[in-house]
Amino acid sequence: MPTLDRLCARAARLRALVPGLGRALAAAFVLFLAQAGMAAAQVPGLPPGVTPQDLMRRPDLVQQLRQQLQSSGLTPDQVRARLRAAGYPESLLDAYLPGADSTRAARPAPRTIDAMRALGLLSPEQADSLQTSDSLATVSDSLRRIADSLRLRRADSLRADSLADSLAARGQLKLFGLEVFRRTSTRFQAAQAGPVDENYRLGPGDVLVLILTGDVESTQQLEVTREGFVVIPQVGQVYVANLTLAQLRDVLYTRLGRAYSGVRRGPGARTQFAVTVARLRNIQVFVTGDVVRPGSYQISAAGTVLTALYAAGGPTANGSFRRVLVQRGGRTVDSLDVYDYLLRGDNGGDARLQTGDVVFVPVHGAFVKAAGEIARPAIYELKPDETLGDLIRFGGGFAPTAYQARAQIHRILPASSRAAGGASRVVVDVGADQFAGGAAPPVPLVPGDSVTIFPVADRVTAFVRVRGNVWIEGPVGFHPGMTLSEAIRLAGGPKPDVYLDRILVTRTHADSSREQLRSAFADSTGRVVSDLTLSDQDLIEVFPRSAFLPQVYVTVTGAVNRSGRIPYREGMTLRDAVLIAGGLDEGADLREAEIARIAERRTSSALAETVRVPLDSTYLFDRFRRAGYQGAPGYPAPASGAPEVALRPYDNVLILRQPGWDVQRLVYLTGQVKHPGRYALRSKTERLSDLVERAGGLTDEAYAAGVEFFRIDRFQRERAARREVEERHRQEQLNGRGAGTMAEAGRGATAPGGATGRALPLVASGTTRTPPTPQLPVQEDVPAYLRGRVGVDLVRAMRKKGSPDDLILVGGDSINVPEFDPIVTVTGAVNSPGQVAYEPGRNLDWYVRAAGGYGARSDDGRAYVTQPNGKKDGVKRRFLADYVPKPGPGALVYVPEKDLAVPKQPSQLPAILSTVVGAITGLVTTIVVLTR
Repeated sequence: MPTLDRLCARAARLRALVPGLGRALAAAFVLFLAQAGMAAAQVPGLPPGVTPQDLMRRPDLVQQLRQQLQSSGLTPDQVRARLRAAGYPESLLDAYLPGADSTRAARPAPRTIDAMRALGLLSPEQADSLQTSDSLATVSDSLRRIADSLRLRRADSLRADSLADSLAARGQLKLFGLEVFRRTSTRFQAAQAGPVDENYRLGPGDVLVLILTGDVESTQQLEVTREGFVVIPQVGQVYVANLTLAQLRDVLYTRLGRAYSGVRRGPGARTQFAVTVARLRNIQVFVTGDVVRPGSYQISAAGTVLTALYAAGGPTANGSFRRVLVQRGGRTVDSLDVYDYLLRGDNGGDARLQTGDVVFVPVHGAFVKAAGEIARPAIYELKPDETLGDLIRFGGGFAPTAYQARAQIHRILPASSRAAGGASRVVVDVGADQFAGGAAPPVPLVPGDSVTIFPVADRVTAFVRVRGNVWIEGPVGFHPGMTLSEAIRLAGGPKPDVYLDRILVTRTHADSSREQLRSAFADSTGRVVSDLTLSDQDLIEVFPRSAFLPQVYVTVTGAVNRSGRIPYREGMTLRDAVLIAGGLDEGADLREAEIARIAERRTSSALAETVRVPLDSTYLFDRFRRAGYQGAPGYPAPASGAPEVALRPYDNVLILRQPGWDVQRLVYLTGQVKHPGRYALRSKTERLSDLVERAGGLTDEAYAAGVEFFRIDRFQRERAARREVEERHRQEQLNGRGAGTMAEAGRGATAPGGATGRALPLVASGTTRTPPTPQLPVQEDVPAYLRGRVGVDLVRAMRKKGSPDDLILVGGDSINVPEFDPIVTVTGAVNSPGQVAYEPGRNLDWYVRAAGGYGARSDDGRAYVTQPNGKKDGVKRRFLADYVPKPGPGALVYVPEKDLAVPKQPSQLPAILSTVVGAITGLVTTIVVLTR
């Protein structure tokens, strides 16, 4: 392959030899470099950082198109409307409209220039000057072939390709053969040098090589002149035009024999000769009709109809593949069926062209769709005498999944067959009686038919299924006479713990009724007592003995890392159970544990018996790491040699916790205090005022009336923890993990919201798991949605210690003392929700009026205010005087909407007024009577 420097040198010499070729050659050369993927650093003469792909964008062309659009006076909407009316995409010219990003505008494609011309924005001369591909028409034949393979397709090519591409993109069928002429990386070209076949006809421009051997040793290159002669030294002129190579050899035997006596036919010849074609001439042919690029083409004299079709891009979607005509001297001399070439690789009908021949592609014939279970679903063109069998043959035959006894044809009736006012579409079924030996019948087809080949049924037969306690569960191939023992043997045989007394065989009959059969194992080797003969699709179930055993367990709770149920095992001890439970935690009391077990004497009132058993430091499986704790209460220094305690089924083991043992309880104090931070509580009775004093008191900017006090909502947190455990359990079941030990169950389960505290346990009981009540530590961070605000009057708490507002703190509390906020926020069903400046002494109704008043759906009887300290106070609408709270600075006023789903109770005000008026009237009457 020539190097880049040699390519550049050749391009420079060619530009000097062919005047006017500079722009076209430069464009073709840049396209070639871009297609080859060469880097900018390899291209001589390009500025640093400029690549061949950058040159392909042609910013000068982009600028010219933008100037034309700007000078037209059309708005972007008018441009899009005209494009839509002309049949082009609306967004085709968006990259060239004023204001578009110039860095994203690609080199104008031929279709873009055609659209500009269709809108009247470019004259034909301007369009031609912008078409780089048209400027390549003056390039020599060899350069034209290179440039033609690289240049952009014209608009008609894009329309033809877009049809096939759009059909494929929508999942529809492609037109068979259309992409063969589109998707080629190089053009189909006949050889420019020999050898050629014996029927090749010579003409002006061909170059021959004559080789003489024997008495005379000579090699001569002979070019056929315009007059059709070649000049052979010592022989003279020989007329060769329109002769085949075979005819030329006959002529040379005569003419060479006159000059060289040794040249003769037969074995007595002393001089032999050979003549070949060294270089072929070019001929000019015309390709027209429904092809992608109609026009005049120079091809090799050995070129054929296929050569011309490849050069012209092949037929369009409207062109015929079955009848490509060759016209010579005004009459049709040959035709080509491209399907012979596409389906069988047979180019025997590919006629060789001559200068002046016209290759004409007429409009296509009948199109028929072939879909479903065939090897190559597509749209095919059929001749009038071709049938359903030919269509399936074109499609490559039936697919392996095809039901080869039925085809369905959706047909549009011909106009002559349509009844007045009747349907124009029918469905024709080709049944099994017409298919002979799986071959498609010769059913005639009409234009527009759509043929569907259906798949075989999904039902699977010829199997029996073995399920249960065997080594390989699943289907087993069935054959007539198959026995039960044979099927179990194919499934790997029974497992050692197989239940011997019964094997169930479920048989389904043709009417879907079921019959239950049974057998048994003679022993665990798989030998069957009554070896049944099976039927197709029988279900064999083999059971394990463990399936009938009770799910015995023990429960470990208290100061262990993972509390819950543990499957009981014969000989299990307390130490074993603690080990499976993950060991003891730091708060465990190592002096004794309590075991509750089922009462031996069961009475109506006796539920369980309890027994205390001794523990010691040997139950600390990481006791070397915990050496520092041995001096603490409950951690005796030496091991006391506590005996092993055997457990019984259903025992409940409680590991006691050390009295008063707990980790530090932390609270958060932020905002306008002198020393904000994360404080550990000194005692379980420390109050809010004590913590503020420990933090140095409030700052001068503190707004004590707006304190924000948050406490963990334990019920909400417990529900969230349960949901997480249940979701984890559900995912494990979906993944098929099944039940394991409690240690496996508890591994990796953490509190919600990314808490880093103690893992949430899972309980394992046999083959199922149920989430327990989570162990909820209070010292780790928790998400905001698990914290609830508590209304607290910090001013009162600081002034009167021990008051109800001076709350006793717990771990996880969060207190924030803000700065003064002179804003009242009004939200809910008001006309203009927002913020209102605080006005001393104003009540809730005043702030609602400042926010536009109550809305049409507001429920003023349920409005409330959240005071700055978190306390809530609602309005009370009374007969004589309403109670309306007064918001403080930083408060939140909320007006809810009316609950339209609840019917409004009839007002009792008229009845009350009537009662009051009646009472007053009676009283006045009594007074008047007494005064008389």
